[in-house]
Amino acid sequence: QVQLVESGGGLVQPGGSLRLSCAASGSIVSINYMGWYRQAPGKEREMVADITGGGITNYVDFVKGRFTISRDNAKNMVYLQMNSLKPEDTAVYYCNAVLRRYLSPSYNSYWGQGTQVTVSS
Repeated sequence: QVQLVESGGGLVQPGGSLRLSCAASGSIVSINYMGWYRQAPGKEREMVADITGGGITNYVDFVKGRFTISRDNAKNMVYLQMNSLKPEDTAVYYCNAVLRRYLSPSYNSYWGQGTQVTVSS
């Protein structure tokens, strides 16, 4: 069994900061890709940022310069530092990991349950 658990969401004023964390646990052999996605009410889920096992990062244009993704491979964790938050960043943020489980020959995608981020004055 694999679990991804996000934390760090909450209510913040415009211009503020939050740091999201995601911990992957279970019978994990290797994690390839880790990423953060978000879904606002009435909208489709969209990619925010991702990072490879080697540390190569990728950001969607609307968060470049404001958000930073990082990971701790030893702890199977991924983080999202969000600065200069805007009301339009309000959404449920989901962690995603593509990983290989013990005794499994392939990599599969797993999702966390999501954490709410609300940016409002």
